[in-house]
Amino acid sequence: MHIDHAARTPVPRPGITAVASCLPESRLTSRDLQEQVAAASGLRLPARMLERATGISARRVVAADEYASTLATRAARTALARAGLTPYDIDLLVFASATRDVAEPATAHIVQAELGSRAHALDVTNACNSFVNGIDTARAMMLAGRARRALVVTGETPSRAVRHAPSGPEQLRDGFAGYTFGDAGAAVVLEMADRGGIVDVDTETHSEHWRVGGIFGGGSRHPRGDEHTYFRGDGAELREVFEKVGTSVLDRMRQRTGLGWDDFRHVLVHQVTVPYLERFVELTGVPRDRLVVTVPELGNMASATLGVQLDLVHHGLRAGDRVLFVGLGGGVSIMTMVWEKA
Repeated sequence: MHIDHAARTPVPRPGITAVASCLPESRLTSRDLQEQVAAASGLRLPARMLERATGISARRVVAADEYASTLATRAARTALARAGLTPYDIDLLVFASATRDVAEPATAHIVQAELGSRAHALDVTNACNSFVNGIDTARAMMLAGRARRALVVTGETPSRAVRHAPSGPEQLRDGFAGYTFGDAGAAVVLEMADRGGIVDVDTETHSEHWRVGGIFGGGSRHPRGDEHTYFRGDGAELREVFEKVGTSVLDRMRQRTGLGWDDFRHVLVHQVTVPYLERFVELTGVPRDRLVVTVPELGNMASATLGVQLDLVHHGLRAGDRVLFVGLGGGVSIMTMVWEKA
């Protein structure tokens, strides 16, 4: 177990001063997706199978000329404008995503070239926890005196890893989690805050489950070959891991900070499917009115999920409001972050 308690740091602390998100224009319904899969594979699928199993009615998907960096750059421009900053005001740019444009170089450089900034640029990747990990990495670098202002961005295009033509029922099951995916981008600006800011961070990792799901192509194990470019995984196993250990991370956070569910204006949770979210509520006791539910209309947006949720509610936050981020990523890692608006 590795714990990094931001609450132990002196004020001022790094805080989120601007948020933005970007959704592709194209909307793909589960009905249309299922028809595509059935036509390409020749499989006879039960009516509304995808929607009934996942609770997802639609998701957004990128166009042929849109990439992970495209969504990240659009969100970044909006976030900078909302913060009243120019690209040259940023001295750290972190691209934090499960998706990237190319294997090399870091996609952060592609985003930076589009923005025209000159910041220290790097990638952070940790499956669906990438964006929260990126925020925490930027926070740590700011506390170390390595940066004054940071721009953390994500661009997720997991729809490109969906197997649309499974060869049979076994391949359909193996890649079923991919049918939950939706594309999105998000960005936050981090600056030092005299009050509030990021007040607590905790992580727990169970790496023995790294095979539970992923896209296994593009690395030294499988550098080439289309078969390894599709997402494959066991959603049931991932859910089982969270049910065993996820609540303990939340319990530690509450005990350490002294905060209860009513102390949070919003609880942002990574959302895979509607049944998964309902199980989260059942296990944790998080009040439903604290959640920002995005999965039915936007699907599983990988690491962009929490950024999109934050953008939806950020305009309504007041000074002193607290937001809890709860991340769950393949690997497997679980993460919490408490942020208080200055």
